[in-house]
Amino acid sequence: MSAAMRFQNVLRPRSTRDDQPDLAGRVYSELSVDLPDEDLGEYLYDCIDMYRMGSKPRCEEVEYLGMVQEAIERIEDGE
Repeated sequence: MSAAMRFQNVLRPRSTRDDQPDLAGRVYSELSVDLPDEDLGEYLYDCIDMYRMGSKPRCEEVEYLGMVQEAIERIEDGE
């Protein structure tokens, strides 16, 4: 086995788990663009936990909570 063959595995792209911080940042940025008037805070779970039901019109509330939940799931799934 040549040195080139042994190092080929070292040069492969990182797995999704290694890229998790980059993915989380990208998903968070996309959510910030979609929800520019919201103060998302550092952790997306806090957005859901601290949200006061009834503080927005019903249709906006459903959309907001759905978008935050989808972002959390994308990060957890590594998409």
